[in-house]
Amino acid sequence: MSYTQSVIQTMSEKYPHQKFFLQALREILETLDDEIKRNPIYEKNAILERLVVPERSIAFRVPWVDKEGKIQVNQAYRIEFNSALGPYKGGLRFHPSVNEDVIKFLGFEQILKNSLTTLNMGGGKGGSDFDPKGKTDIEVMNFCQSFMSELYRHIGDRTDVPAGDIGVGAREIGYLFGQYKRLSNRFDGVLTGKGLKWGGSLARKEATGYGSVYFAQAMLEDNGQSLEGKVCAVSGSGNVAIYTIEKLYALGAKPVTASDSKGMVYEENGINLELLKQIKEVERLSLEEYAKRSPSAKYTPVSQYPQGRNMVWSIPCFAAFPSATQNELNAEDAKVLLDNGCKCISEGANMPSTLEATNLFIDAQIHYAPAKAANAGGVATSGLEMSQNASMSIWTFEEVDSRLSDIMNKIYRNAKETAKEFKQDKNLVLGANVAGFRKVALAMIEQGVV
Repeated sequence: MSYTQSVIQTMSEKYPHQKFFLQALREILETLDDEIKRNPIYEKNAILERLVVPERSIAFRVPWVDKEGKIQVNQAYRIEFNSALGPYKGGLRFHPSVNEDVIKFLGFEQILKNSLTTLNMGGGKGGSDFDPKGKTDIEVMNFCQSFMSELYRHIGDRTDVPAGDIGVGAREIGYLFGQYKRLSNRFDGVLTGKGLKWGGSLARKEATGYGSVYFAQAMLEDNGQSLEGKVCAVSGSGNVAIYTIEKLYALGAKPVTASDSKGMVYEENGINLELLKQIKEVERLSLEEYAKRSPSAKYTPVSQYPQGRNMVWSIPCFAAFPSATQNELNAEDAKVLLDNGCKCISEGANMPSTLEATNLFIDAQIHYAPAKAANAGGVATSGLEMSQNASMSIWTFEEVDSRLSDIMNKIYRNAKETAKEFKQDKNLVLGANVAGFRKVALAMIEQGVV
């Protein structure tokens, strides 16, 4: 049994019920096998055993008062996974699906994603099973203040710098920062995704979606192709999906789908971006409302999806952008995409494809951009926000966007060149994993047993 397989087996025996974490573990470690065998120094320094165990795991309760005056209690986590490259960096997710397994998988992926950006950021993740949907602003504020009353003692601009994720947008970041400032008596860059009037960065909201498209553009242009005039399928309708759609339009593509937890809309002539923003960013309603206001939209509720399928991936397209959540694209979805002629996948969400789907894309030799590379634009721009905070400066939208584009192109080149070392030029999963791992592992070795 190889070193990597031994570590995978040990972790599988220790955490048999943590399916998302073990999925991420297998996807990453199995691609590292040849790199590990070439370099015995990794095993000598027990790099994998140290990499797969968080440096610190924090779990806490969050009591808060709802609009009826009743006390509610939610579970919360912050997993500070690895600080070899810098302060822990990773978002906070507020969603009913959040548990320790989900946060560990996200935090583990974050280590290599942050490494790929070339910025000085370690990996971490956090969140709670609190659901902000349908809550009043006062209820969200009550929850965020209680959440931060515990978290503030564990974070800092040189220690751990959280950001937003699913369920944590500008409103939530504002309430979280306000409570941090009150408790710590500090105004620093401890959170990213802040309001533009008080330390936020232009282009941060757009960054993950834009970055996913920039990565796809880099892949295609490197092979003499482009997104111009191409039909694209996008899942989700949050920040990532909305700004993926926006950037696709800017490059001349035609995004035709969006989805949420209740269903999907298909617009043959292209999604109405302004209507989508109004429904999701302003009114916070479901896509059912979008369909009511757009006569050309075809709406399919989740109840009408074939069992085990995501109907977004049944729409014929040249490029697909999974931008909603983990494991939203399975093997059956992948087969339909490939049968319909899809040539490019760029993952905006975290681990949106199952292992089986990922393997189908790799075997098909299409242009496949794995999440830890393609969706690194969000955390990269968070790093740029940290730089602006540290220097007490504000960069223009164009400057941040230009730096983001440059970072995404560098991530693509790094992943591609690393994959070529192993004679698997199109396997960017392998390339991204090895490139990200090398930097972290060497830093860990140089810093000793810590």
